[in-house]
Amino acid sequence: MNYNWNWNIFFEDAPDGAGTYLDSLFAGLKWTLATAGTGWVIALLIGLVIGTLRTVPNKWLVRLANAYVELFRNIPLIVQMFMWYFVFPEVLPTAWGDALKQMPNAPFITAALSLGFFTSARVAVQVSTGIQALPRGQRMAGVALGLTLPQTYRYVLLPMAFRIIIPSLTNEVAAIIKNSSVALSIGLIELTASARSMQEFSFQTFEAYSAATLIYLIVSVIAILLSNLLEKTLRVPGFIAAGSAK
Repeated sequence: MNYNWNWNIFFEDAPDGAGTYLDSLFAGLKWTLATAGTGWVIALLIGLVIGTLRTVPNKWLVRLANAYVELFRNIPLIVQMFMWYFVFPEVLPTAWGDALKQMPNAPFITAALSLGFFTSARVAVQVSTGIQALPRGQRMAGVALGLTLPQTYRYVLLPMAFRIIIPSLTNEVAAIIKNSSVALSIGLIELTASARSMQEFSFQTFEAYSAATLIYLIVSVIAILLSNLLEKTLRVPGFIAAGSAK
């Protein structure tokens, strides 16, 4: 059976009323970027807190932070999305659960939260690794200056640690963009879901997924280039080289 190639399919009207199939793909891209962007903000904020707690002197805080990392890092993302979307509203009081189910854009909110918590565990590991990679003298210098422990983290340790971990955070940015495709499993019409819808309506499988692949590639490359630019801007000359030479 010969496949009927039709690259003009992108300019034909889509049955979802969004315009052409190309318009549908770009609409899906907007949801992908919104979901990944919101999830990344959540991941960065929570990951910063949890990663910092993993390095404090208090053993109980360290254990709680480590438990958080192990919990969210080792449960598959799709399972977490199902738990947030289908299970969590059912275990709440009926009124609360019904309110969650009736929220506008519930799939988007659920996907962003799931991505945020899942990625925050990975960011926390990067943050704690960056802090631990710093020379002990920096922490001691903060204490010698009369800074409290929170002030030492805020003004001395975290600014330097973030400059070290920017390359690894770049990988997480690319990963969260790709992981957002899992949101189709709870009904969010993001890029992958739009490509699947195009394939189901037009039967042009290769064209639909080739376009989605190309769009994902372009977006990921742009994100990586911007992250690399940020890394070069914030790099401390000679710091990493000096640290690795010890």
